[in-house]
Amino acid sequence: MKLSLITLLFLICTSWSTNNLVPKQDNDLLIRGTWELRDFYHYDENQITDTVSTTDGYRQIKMYTKDRVMWTRYVPKDSVEWFGYGSYVASEDQLIETLEYGSESMMNVIDTLRIFTFELQISEDEYSQITVDEEGNRIFSENYKRIE
Repeated sequence: MKLSLITLLFLICTSWSTNNLVPKQDNDLLIRGTWELRDFYHYDENQITDTVSTTDGYRQIKMYTKDRVMWTRYVPKDSVEWFGYGSYVASEDQLIETLEYGSESMMNVIDTLRIFTFELQISEDEYSQITVDEEGNRIFSENYKRIE
């Protein structure tokens, strides 16, 4: 009986210490870096119904530091400039960006909507920020690949 109890305690302690050695990947750490927009998804009833790739020359880059986000968009056939800067929080399944300032066109958006909340799906080399409606249904996503 004593031996069984000691063996059980040993197994529990070994299991606990092994689990604590495996680092949990925190999305706040995982999102840090530089990302380029790959494509967009459109959803209907939470299912992807269409994938739209970026056009030739179109570039959208996002950079995340410890607590800041900055993004810029270049569209060759559009003279409107787009960039934004602010703070962010990335949790297990949500990305919240709070923009402080941006290009003139973005400031028009920021005047009415400053906080952007997305569903977050992320892995080491790609992530999606998914826009959902008031009922939690997926509508649209921007899908990024890590470039740094």
